[in-house]
Amino acid sequence: MTASSCQTAGVSTVSASIATPGRLRTYASFVRFEHTLFSLPLLLAGIFSVPGPALEWRRWLLVGVAAVGARTAAMALNRLIDRRLDRLNPRTRGRELPAERMNLGEAWALLAGSSMAYLVACAALGAWFIRVSWIPLAVFVIYPYLKRLTPLCHLGVGAALALAPLAGYAAAHPDLARPGPSLWLAGFALAWVSGFDIIYATLDEVFDRTHGVHSMVAWLGRGPALRVSAVLHLLAFGCLVALAFALPAGGGTAGWWPLAATVLLGGAGTLLLLEQRWAENVNLAFFKVNVWVGFAVLALVLAARAATPGGL
Repeated sequence: MTASSCQTAGVSTVSASIATPGRLRTYASFVRFEHTLFSLPLLLAGIFSVPGPALEWRRWLLVGVAAVGARTAAMALNRLIDRRLDRLNPRTRGRELPAERMNLGEAWALLAGSSMAYLVACAALGAWFIRVSWIPLAVFVIYPYLKRLTPLCHLGVGAALALAPLAGYAAAHPDLARPGPSLWLAGFALAWVSGFDIIYATLDEVFDRTHGVHSMVAWLGRGPALRVSAVLHLLAFGCLVALAFALPAGGGTAGWWPLAATVLLGGAGTLLLLEQRWAENVNLAFFKVNVWVGFAVLALVLAARAATPGGL
């Protein structure tokens, strides 16, 4: 090998090592990995919603792989299905596929790999999980198409996130005993996420009307749509109040639980109110305030567990 070829090989190796982290950042941006902050607290809330035996590390690992795999598959499907609309929309044409920072082969490979990781983790969690594993994948495929059919499309996004606490509960409690709290968590997630997706849709009001994309904002107009969002968030808060009573410590009036529940419910309610009040500033309402709502719900669940005999 000549000196020049050695030098070229060395440069190629260095370039590859530099490019790899860059590609990983591109893939993380493609699936909006930071948005895991919306689903992770709900998943954990489902796990801790009722007392049960401690999960061994292997099951925690499988739950984590299934959660990351499912969420990555959901976002990859969304980006692949919406790539034509994203290319037309000035707000989204800078995304990875329209901007050609990723090619279709990479996107499909990421979808296949994440789906396989999800299915393998489900199989390892138990026979029941693999039997129902198709349900989240079906929801992930269907909800991007809803905006082409109905202004109720926001409920599809809510339904996808509502699966997180149910999945966490089922993973930690395979006997499916005492599902009440997880159902209230799912109801909360459905209303909360659908409500904030309406706020997010205000960014595309003109584009959606021009290109025949259905949304509550394009259908009703900005003001009425935001009122629908407010009603959904009121329903979400109602689910949280019901959750507080359904949690193991919910009926107790002794000790510090009633005060903790009141404070945490007040905090979650305040965050939902601020999200509505600041709806005109979507970046503030969606990405700053909204992300803390899930953690307030998780704190409520953990406080109830701590107040229950036997603790966490």
